[in-house]
Amino acid sequence: MDDKSKRGPQDRSRINVNEDYELRYWCGGFNVSEEELKKAVAKAGPSVEAVERQLKSGR
Repeated sequence: MDDKSKRGPQDRSRINVNEDYELRYWCGGFNVSEEELKKAVAKAGPSVEAVERQLKSGR
């Protein structure tokens, strides 16, 4: 069971856009909006490395 009191993601190698606290964490980390992050995850998958590449190539 997820501990909602923790602010960072459970698995730091994957992004779960269905958890509000993870969305906030990764949006802040990548300095993007929730919409931008969700689009990048939809295109690249949940891997942090793949999302980072997608965000960099999309700018």
